[in-house]
Amino acid sequence: MIALEVRAGRWADSAKMMRAAREAQALAGVERAFVFMGTPANVAEARELGLGDDGLDAAGPNDLVIAIDGAEPHAGLEAAAMALDAGTLASSGAHEERSAATSLTRASADVAIVSVPGEYASLEAHKALGAGMDVLLFSNGVGVDDEVALKVRAHRLGRLVMGPGAGTAVIDGVGLGFANAVASGPVGVVAAAGTGAQEVTVLLERFGSGITQCYGTGGRDLQERIGARTALDAIGRLAADDATEVILCVSKPPAPAVAETVVSALAECGKPAVACFVGGDARAVGPVRLVPTLDEAARAAAEAAGAPAPPLPEPPGARPRSGVVRGLFSGGTLCSEAAAILAERLGRVVSNAPAGSATALDPGEPLSGHACLDLGEEEYTRGRPHPMIDPHARAEQIAAQADDSALAVLLFDVVLGFGSHPDPAGVLIDALQPVRRERPEVAVIAHVLGTEADSQVLSAQEAALQAAGVTTAASNALAARWAAAALA
Repeated sequence: MIALEVRAGRWADSAKMMRAAREAQALAGVERAFVFMGTPANVAEARELGLGDDGLDAAGPNDLVIAIDGAEPHAGLEAAAMALDAGTLASSGAHEERSAATSLTRASADVAIVSVPGEYASLEAHKALGAGMDVLLFSNGVGVDDEVALKVRAHRLGRLVMGPGAGTAVIDGVGLGFANAVASGPVGVVAAAGTGAQEVTVLLERFGSGITQCYGTGGRDLQERIGARTALDAIGRLAADDATEVILCVSKPPAPAVAETVVSALAECGKPAVACFVGGDARAVGPVRLVPTLDEAARAAAEAAGAPAPPLPEPPGARPRSGVVRGLFSGGTLCSEAAAILAERLGRVVSNAPAGSATALDPGEPLSGHACLDLGEEEYTRGRPHPMIDPHARAEQIAAQADDSALAVLLFDVVLGFGSHPDPAGVLIDALQPVRRERPEVAVIAHVLGTEADSQVLSAQEAALQAAGVTTAASNALAARWAAAALA
């Protein structure tokens, strides 16, 4: 049964809409919950997913839509509405408090976060640039030509456009998007990788250092057509910052020529620099240290900043197993890094986020052999919240992989911090219980990405996983190495 509510003239950012969908989805009697703006593309997708009814005809681009599918859809509508309305009601509770819309052209701030449907995002980002602000462009669906135009203009104005699809930044100690509560310190980070940025900022703290700023560039920035425009401007800004002593650049696999341009800029910045292009390849230039994994990047940057890192632990002793490794990730960069490491050690590894010598997995292609899945990719998040926000989709995948008799090692990440689920380990542990009971021979290895200052608390999440029989590793790369070592 479908229940639908269209809220005319209402808007919510994507994080709030995903949170509302999660609240509804958690209820018994709710099978699917969707909260979206009524743009033509979103409405068409809702119809394709079987959520079309007469009420959807009334939805326009400026209208908020709640769609619930299940035996008790009206309870889901109520839960989603409560989540959307939280913080918007007057203290009396009697009337909804509506404030006048404020244009970015009249705002006074240093950074604007733009999180609107992609077809409108470029215009809002241009407004923010015109008002003298840097832009964190959280939105996806922005065309490459629009991205280039924004970044060319930002360079001319001395501003930064972080994005599109930039989910992580830490500016003047404030985490934006999916970020962690990390210590201040002398390392400046430039990252064309969301969970890659989270991983290195967390590990820098663990290695006794910290960050000045972390600028996310958006995943396409180091592609050929974009030419690392934001990365180069961010490197220049950090080079001019007296508090930044070391610059660390991380990225998913970049275009080779663009990677060399970035390395050259790091070599000329006048400060010690480290670069990690996950699964990619670049030629070393001058004093820049190139490393293959995120934990090595954080270690090298910490050491350059005068904080020698402790040695990495050896793999835990365990009997070798025969079978396959299956990695189920919420972080795309973490998935790519694990796939590259496993492919180097085990041979053929398939992934929907391949890096290194891993083989690309087509959408819908059945798994065979070793595999790493990024469950944050569109094929898994279509109509559902991102797995960092709602781990339940990944819990379903854990059950599905456990049915494969070839499974020998289950590998996954647990990402903490702002925007992430309040207890991701708890949800995954519930899914792991039948696996541990029925398939005790399967090794389960996880990396928890977070700090003690995160609301979920790193040590608490690790302890809960360990009590459930999960081996926890201090870095994503280390978890992948351990997974490979667990096989005969």
